[in-house]
Amino acid sequence: MATRRQARRAPKARSSVKRVVARQRAIQRRVARADRKHARKPTARAMQAGARHYPEPPLPRQHQTKPGTEGAVNPAPMYEAPFYLGSGKLYGKVALISGADSGIGRAVAVLFAREGADIAIQYLCEHADAQATKVAVEAEGRRAILIPGDVGSRAFCRAVVRRTVKELGRLDILVNNAAFQSHVPRLEDLSRRQFELTLRTNLGGLFFLTQAAVPHLGEGAAIINNGSVTGIHGSGHLLDYSMTKGGIHAFTRSLAAHLMPRGIRVNAVAPGPVWTPLNPSDKQAGDVARFGASAPMKRPAQPEEIAPAFVFLASAQCSGYVSGEVIPVVGGYSGSW
Repeated sequence: MATRRQARRAPKARSSVKRVVARQRAIQRRVARADRKHARKPTARAMQAGARHYPEPPLPRQHQTKPGTEGAVNPAPMYEAPFYLGSGKLYGKVALISGADSGIGRAVAVLFAREGADIAIQYLCEHADAQATKVAVEAEGRRAILIPGDVGSRAFCRAVVRRTVKELGRLDILVNNAAFQSHVPRLEDLSRRQFELTLRTNLGGLFFLTQAAVPHLGEGAAIINNGSVTGIHGSGHLLDYSMTKGGIHAFTRSLAAHLMPRGIRVNAVAPGPVWTPLNPSDKQAGDVARFGASAPMKRPAQPEEIAPAFVFLASAQCSGYVSGEVIPVVGGYSGSW
């Protein structure tokens, strides 16, 4: 009896399967027609969604000796953010920014000053660039001091913090931005000297400066570390650099948990390609010309496009409930890099 019942059901089951297959194929044909009708044509245009028009690849071929100077970059990186209006978010605060002579550091210094903060500008040896940052900060009506030296030295980092507190009266915000970057074509070309210098600057400098600063930071203070998209996705040629940036992201989250009982927030910004002296002083001239073209927006960011994320993380009014986060500012995600 069961066998006869199963035999009667078999044709119905086969018919149901055929209907499902027919529906799937009908949908497939419909989608194929839509694909042909609305086929995406690859575009070479860069996305311009910011406050003003920003340079697009191809950029002028150029190469600089390290550490690189902003004054020699063509076109000049855009840091002024003329359409950004301050509203006192950091009024009366003091910020110490490493690597503030140029690039993202300079743009952050300008916007922090526009929001009411005095700025300690730490840098390596790019005195003309640092002076330009100081002038820009003072044009916003705030105080600025210049502190040249190597953040890879623990003693120097302690001296930086002491001088900041002595000359500016306090310390409320620490931005760890200083970094060293150099590509290698093969793993075998990554020398011990380069490896140690990258770690010493990017991780050691961040740790030493943070360790020196924390005793001076009170409840409500903020630490902001500059990470990188390479710390999220990796980089086939920036092996040691991307490793340190991934470490910065992990340290940010760990330090945020560690300092939460003391009321100190710790976050990071992870930029994508940004037009700063860091790249013309690393890449060959032909690669510089194409810099940023592979980003989803098909152009590098300008420093003034990255700096508002630092303002957000520094301001208790904006991000008082934010700690341990890594905020990517990478020009969008398109599914691949």
